Amino acid sequence: MNMPLKRVLIIGGGFSGMAAAIECAKRGLEVDLVEIDAGWRSYGAGISIGGPTLRALRTVGVIEAFLKRGHASDGVNLFAPTGAPFGSIPTPRVAGEDVPGGGAIMRPALAEILAQATRAAGVNVKLGCSFAKLEPHNDHVSVTLTDGTQARYDLVVGADGLYSTVRAAIFPEAPDLRYTGQGVWRAVLPRPAEINCASMWLGHKVKAGLNPVSAEEMYLFVTVDSPERIYVDPTTAQELLRDLLAPFSAPVLQAAREQIGPHSSVIYRPLESMLMPRAWSRGRIVLIGDAVHATTPHMASGAGIGIEDGIVLAEELTSATTVEAALIAFEERRWERCRLVVENSGRLGEIEITNGDRAEHTRIMHETHQYLARAI
Repeated sequence: MNMPLKRVLIIGGGFSGMAAAIECAKRGLEVDLVEIDAGWRSYGAGISIGGPTLRALRTVGVIEAFLKRGHASDGVNLFAPTGAPFGSIPTPRVAGEDVPGGGAIMRPALAEILAQATRAAGVNVKLGCSFAKLEPHNDHVSVTLTDGTQARYDLVVGADGLYSTVRAAIFPEAPDLRYTGQGVWRAVLPRPAEINCASMWLGHKVKAGLNPVSAEEMYLFVTVDSPERIYVDPTTAQELLRDLLAPFSAPVLQAAREQIGPHSSVIYRPLESMLMPRAWSRGRIVLIGDAVHATTPHMASGAGIGIEDGIVLAEELTSATTVEAALIAFEERRWERCRLVVENSGRLGEIEITNGDRAEHTRIMHETHQYLARAI
C-alpha cells in the first residue's frame, strides 16, 4: 500500500521519541531525529516498569536487552511502616507468559538500550541540535534547525518532554504544568536477597519503596508531601533522606537507610503533571509523550504510555490513507488510556496527601493495572 507520507522529523530523543523513530523506520519511513543534548544523556536513578511497558519494549524489539540489564518480577508487595504486610497487588503478565508482570531498570541504561536500537533501525540522529523555526503548510512543514539546516518534512513529531518547546511554539494555549504538592526522593543502593520485587511501605505522610534494577542493585524511592516546590541542596540531600526514613522501623528499610552516606547519589524531584486537551496535533505537527500527557510516577506508567505513543503513531501513519486520518486515529487510540494514567496517578497523590482511604488507593492501583493490560 502507498503510505501517505515519506519523511518524518522527530524532535526529542527521549523514550517516546526513540520509540516513534524506531517504529517509523521499521515501516520504511525516512526518519530524522534531533536531540538538543549533545551527549544524548538520560538523568535519574531507577525507573519502575509495568507489564504494559514491558509489552511495549517487546514490540519495539528491546525486551531481551531490558531483561539482561534490568530486573523483572511479579507483583507489588505492600507493608506497614513496621514491616507488617498489607497484602500485594498482582501485575498481569501482559508482555507474554515468559516475561514477568513488572520490573525496573536504571533510567540511563534504558535510554542507552533504546538509543542503540534507534541507530540500528537506520534513523538519522543529529545531536546537539533542535529546531529554530517551524513553518506549517497544508501538506508539509518547512523546518530550520539550530545548526542552520533547512528541510521539508511530511510530519513533525514533538517528543521533547515535560518542558516541550514544540508545544510552546505550536500550542501557546496549552495548559501550564501543575505542581501536585508532592516530591519524590530517589537513590540507588546495593540489593539484599530479600528484595526480589517491587515493595512499598505506606507511612502516615511518607511512602517508601524499594525495587530491584539489576541483580546487584535496587533503587529506593520516597514520596513526600511538600506544599511548596523546594530546592534541595545536594550537600544535604543524603541526611535529609535518612531523616525521612527514620520513622520506618521495618528492618529492610532501616538497613537501606544505613547505606545512605556521603558517597550516595540522591535525587529529589518535585512532581508535576499536565494533560493537554485534544487536539494533540495542528496540521502536520503532533505531540507525543510527556509533551502532551505528563504524569506523576504513582502508576509507574509515564515512560510506558510515551513508548506506546510512538508505536501507535507509527502504526497509524503507515496504515491510514492520509496523514490527517492517521493523526485522528492516533489520538482516538491514545486519549482515554493516557487520560486515565494522568488522572488516576493524580488521585493517588491526593489520597496520600490527605491521608485518605487506603482501600480506594489500592482499588485505583488494581483497576488501572487491569485497564492498562488491555491491548493498545
